[in-house]
Amino acid sequence: MAKENNGRKYTAEEIQVLTGLEPVRKRPGMYIGSTGPRGLHHLVYEVVDNSIDEALAGVCDTIKITINEENSITVEDNGSGIPVEVHPQTGKSTVETVLTILHAGGKFNNNAYKVSGGLHGVGVSVVNALSQWLVVRVKRDNKEYMQRFERGVSVTELQVVGEANTTGTTIEFKPDEEIFDEVEFNFETLEFRLREMAFLNKGVKITLEDKRNNIKKDFHYEGGIKSFVEYINKSKTPIHKNVIYFESEKDNTVVELAMQYTDGYSENVYTFANNINTQEGGTHLSGLRTALTRAINDYGRKYNHIKEKEDNLQGDDVREGLSAVLSVKLMEPQFEGQTKTKLGNSETRGIVESLTYDFLTNYLEENPKEGKIILEKAINASRAREAARKAREISRKRSILDNTTLPGKLADCQENDLEVTEIFIVEGDSAGGSAKQGRDKRYQAILPLKGKIMNVEKARLDKVLGYEEIRAMITAFGTGIGSEFDIEKLRYGKIIIMTDADVDGAHIRTLLLTFFYRYMEELLEKGHVYIAQPPLYKVSKGRAEHYVYSDDELEELLEEIGRSNYSIQRYKGLGEMNPEQLWETTMDPEKRILLKVTIEDGLAADEIFTTLMGDKVKPRREFIQTNAKLVKNLDI
Repeated sequence: MAKENNGRKYTAEEIQVLTGLEPVRKRPGMYIGSTGPRGLHHLVYEVVDNSIDEALAGVCDTIKITINEENSITVEDNGSGIPVEVHPQTGKSTVETVLTILHAGGKFNNNAYKVSGGLHGVGVSVVNALSQWLVVRVKRDNKEYMQRFERGVSVTELQVVGEANTTGTTIEFKPDEEIFDEVEFNFETLEFRLREMAFLNKGVKITLEDKRNNIKKDFHYEGGIKSFVEYINKSKTPIHKNVIYFESEKDNTVVELAMQYTDGYSENVYTFANNINTQEGGTHLSGLRTALTRAINDYGRKYNHIKEKEDNLQGDDVREGLSAVLSVKLMEPQFEGQTKTKLGNSETRGIVESLTYDFLTNYLEENPKEGKIILEKAINASRAREAARKAREISRKRSILDNTTLPGKLADCQENDLEVTEIFIVEGDSAGGSAKQGRDKRYQAILPLKGKIMNVEKARLDKVLGYEEIRAMITAFGTGIGSEFDIEKLRYGKIIIMTDADVDGAHIRTLLLTFFYRYMEELLEKGHVYIAQPPLYKVSKGRAEHYVYSDDELEELLEEIGRSNYSIQRYKGLGEMNPEQLWETTMDPEKRILLKVTIEDGLAADEIFTTLMGDKVKPRREFIQTNAKLVKNLDI
């Protein structure tokens, strides 16, 4: 059962109407970001956000999300229930007002909600506008009410359909096929976000059920963001046992931090404001970073671990191997950009910095064993950073002495317009030779790699920079690496990984993607990285030749041309194709197939790369066992 109301007012008078709903169907991208898969799933989050806001107000502790067989969604909570009385400004029921008028909601009045997420209060009305149909059920005042809408317009009145001895809201909706590119929900996509919500709201039980294939998962974490950090580190090796945690409040802002160091070299810090994933950080992240750097340096100086003549540790040093979740809840959040990815409240930086610095200073004093471990990790990172700096300097001097800044193996292109330029990262000298001969040298550059690059998941930056093939890529791209990475200096609009269609080729792709993710993440975020799709087979019949890219496509082709008097060649490697074939099948923009690599969810990406490329065997084995059934082309 939900908790008592705690004296909170939530009546028709609390709902303020700001504007109408008409623009939503005309320009859906303005409200949900896109009409692709991301926008489709965003509809679910908007409805769930309303239930989470009820949880933040202390009147809801259970939320159930169901993917129905026809790809409609049902979201049910045990909160207060949307008010049903007639709204004084609209003359309609408050339920209909909230669902049909943009910016109508309780989130604009602090008496109703002290903190809230949602899309600036437009969420549920936008969902209604972009749905083929939506049905709302409200349990309130010992009655159950129901109303139906189609494409944002009410088709029934709000009516009493029964009695109720509990409270809550249930919304079921079917996304409109006239609006969305596709209307099929992905269970894993929803799973990641709903698990995140459960971590951020300790004690709230969130259930996700998929009736299409009878999958059901419960997310319920009494440990809150402490459990979140433990989850992040499940495939990593922590260097101190317990998650460091505090929660404190200052000037009506609640700051909650959980953190734990691992023996890895990547920083994984996730920040949230009123449950919203602020993927671009903001003032709260700046406050955390400043406090962390200052507290560890002060501790190191106080106990002479950092000598008087030695430089202070830098931010990158003290964050190496850190997994952390920072969650702030504030009255009037200001988000930069329409998609709410960066917190802009200037006062939040000082609040987070002050509370975090005080806590960490006390923690390090009271836990000298953990303090020493953390400090030693940061000092070693500092030494590696200095070694990496020297390695970069040596590399730069070599470039000047060689009178060239580009690697010798690179076959560069003539154009420099990012709209057209592309570089192929090719496996092996043989395929590299064919690619160089087959390319269009006006805008296509070729960089052959010799063998497999190192696994950067298990190496610090100084070791990474010592690897010749990686240095060649860094130099060719022109962007720098790590903290020095500058997307503005990128020399090619597309970076295309072109490897053999076998196990070794897949391994090389994974190694390259790990490198890009850990040291050039913005390449993935901005959509510059692609994977070439070479054909698996060449089918010849008479003088006709057909290239096919999958077993399913092969079966379709054989049915089409007849199953006699044909020959099949299975391509094991790019080197088996001559330059003309490689151009025709894999490099010609008019005919080729490219897969763009994007990051939909930072936490999910980190989990996958850590699992596949990290030290722990058990998580990798579990991953392989879970996903083995999805493999279509297995090269043994």
